[in-house]
Amino acid sequence: MKQLTGTKNLNPSHGTIQAFAFILLTLVVSMLWTTSAWAEETATSPLPTDGVDSPIRQAPQILPPKPMGLGRSMSDLSFTDIRGVQGKLSELPGDQAIVLAMTGTGCPLCKKYAPTLVDLERRYKDRGVSFLFLNPNESESIERLRTELKDKGFVGPYVRDDQESITRVLDVKTTTEVFVLDQNRTLVYRGAVDDQYGFGYALDAPRNTYLADAIDAVLEGRLPSIQATSSPGCEMFYQTDRPEPLATDVTYHNRISRILQRHCVECHRDGGVTPMSLTNYEEVRDYAGMIRSVIDRRVMPPWFAAPNETSSQTSSPDGESLSNQEKHALLWANERVLDESERTDLMAWVEADAPEGDPADAPEAPSFFDGWIIGKPDAVFEFEQAIPIKASGVLRYKTVYVETELDQDQWIQGIEIVPGDRRVVHHALVFVLPPNASSSERREKIDYWGIYVPGNSTRVYPQGYARYLPKGSTLKFQMHYTTMGEATEDKTKIGLTFADSQPEYEVKTAHITNPYLRIPAGAERHKVDASIRVPSDIQLLGYLPHHHLRGTACRYELTTIDGDSEVLLDIPRYDFNWQLFYRYAEPKLIRKGTRLKFTGWYDNSANNPSNPDATKSVRWGEQTFDEMHVGYIEYIVPQGRTASENDDTKENTPAKVPRATFLDLLDVNGDGELTKDEVRERMPSRTESTLRFFDMLDRNRDGKLDKKEAARLQRGR
Repeated sequence: MKQLTGTKNLNPSHGTIQAFAFILLTLVVSMLWTTSAWAEETATSPLPTDGVDSPIRQAPQILPPKPMGLGRSMSDLSFTDIRGVQGKLSELPGDQAIVLAMTGTGCPLCKKYAPTLVDLERRYKDRGVSFLFLNPNESESIERLRTELKDKGFVGPYVRDDQESITRVLDVKTTTEVFVLDQNRTLVYRGAVDDQYGFGYALDAPRNTYLADAIDAVLEGRLPSIQATSSPGCEMFYQTDRPEPLATDVTYHNRISRILQRHCVECHRDGGVTPMSLTNYEEVRDYAGMIRSVIDRRVMPPWFAAPNETSSQTSSPDGESLSNQEKHALLWANERVLDESERTDLMAWVEADAPEGDPADAPEAPSFFDGWIIGKPDAVFEFEQAIPIKASGVLRYKTVYVETELDQDQWIQGIEIVPGDRRVVHHALVFVLPPNASSSERREKIDYWGIYVPGNSTRVYPQGYARYLPKGSTLKFQMHYTTMGEATEDKTKIGLTFADSQPEYEVKTAHITNPYLRIPAGAERHKVDASIRVPSDIQLLGYLPHHHLRGTACRYELTTIDGDSEVLLDIPRYDFNWQLFYRYAEPKLIRKGTRLKFTGWYDNSANNPSNPDATKSVRWGEQTFDEMHVGYIEYIVPQGRTASENDDTKENTPAKVPRATFLDLLDVNGDGELTKDEVRERMPSRTESTLRFFDMLDRNRDGKLDKKEAARLQRGR
């Protein structure tokens, strides 16, 4: 056997230790932050939701037929479609069944279901089934609807029922509801099209095809097995629905518009991340019912952190004591919670039939800079080729590499990710790959460098804080796309602003993960833990929890070396669709040796409407049908460890933050020595293989590894 250069003086165990060093160091010291303790169990849910028990994810529910009017005869309704053609139900060409389908161009679920309705209309057109499409929104112009008709391919009459003449007769509940009448115009089904889309979830294909099943039943001369369901969509709001609307001084112009400008129109506007605009009275009135629903369920504005009762801020500047909600708002720089007066006024306005008020009371209309939020970028990098996005269904993650070709290292003060088509980009993670990155370095990373999520596309750091971008780097984009009812394409770009001078602090991302999670099939409240021990003093800037479709709740906690504990962030209702960053108003100091713990709860049961398959256990994976347990944090090292500490280094070189050794990460009590019990606690799934080499490193045979002995593993000898 040929001897490799440099191996002449190695002892017989050297190769074994080298191999073990590679395996263990890959697990625990490949980065500064590595998960050091894991646990799983099926457990109860986390902290209560302050009286709010409405789930974020909602699928169609089967309803009793009689209260929903099933079996009643429908009058021969008259209509005028958007082409100006008048007609009646009895004049429609189908002689076997009529489908009355609500639709719209603003409601996100309407847009998702448009291709499904078009497909069903084509499937049954030669079988005596007619479709009539009803749009109840006054804010959607005839021109806009004609474009919709052309683009989507609707064939049957498309009616703008803005006066609600048909909608009221049908007693429509939501903008996605459909009605099936038999040849005698008897109502035999009302409810959802299917269960592919709902609140907070989307499936690759429906499990239940309610509308198609109902049509088939009518064509076969029988009643549908399911005659009524709920239909997740934008709730209907009927103007002057009550004989005597509740009196209020709150109007759209003097109050509601201001609340929406503060909390909503950042996303709900033309060019925003949502298809539904809320920038004028007509639009807001059309969706007043939906506004009432999401405010009542506390899912909008999107902010899911529970009030933090351990906040150190207990009084206002004038000395008055603060409520938990007020402390919560002072703790987080970017909180979006409606205060009680805003909630009260919004609900009172809806209950009073949404009065418009005097336009003279209106605030100045918001303006949005037609370009970059971070200002003019110093560098912009864009996808070389557009990514095609299909009209419906679920898409796998896409990975796109973009070369920077920077000729010098840069410190980055501002980062903004701009999707080519905001309607289909759910989120994007950006990672930095060094020049000539190896294949292992190009594989999936965890700690993001830049991030885009709905409502949060920028990172602008204060003076003295920045991220590092080495010259010649490659930007790796992990793209999560969602469909929105029509095919399109996307060319996402990222803009960067450079720091004027070398910063004092380098902003970094770390993670608390459990890559060995296994969620049993059918488990409804499965608990997964992960924790790390902080290897040096840090200041936390904020948190970004990440799960996939089964994640329902999560929590960050700390335990100091003295045993004191604190809940840092509790999210009783996690929403995959809004992966928010929770940013501190003031950085939080975390001392060396503190343990940070991230706990998540998962629903892998059939009760979770977004669950792809409740019959299968779930493990770690990057696709949404897999699962992840990642508690991101952003942080700095408060001692100001940047390249400026080294007199012989050039400006714009990366921060030199010391890496933790495997002993630091496995050392439970922080005494600088490692015992077998600590290995068992830190690496429960790797205990046997790890302890196999423990005695090999323990040269003095005292049953512990000190720093000198552990250094053998670092050196591989």
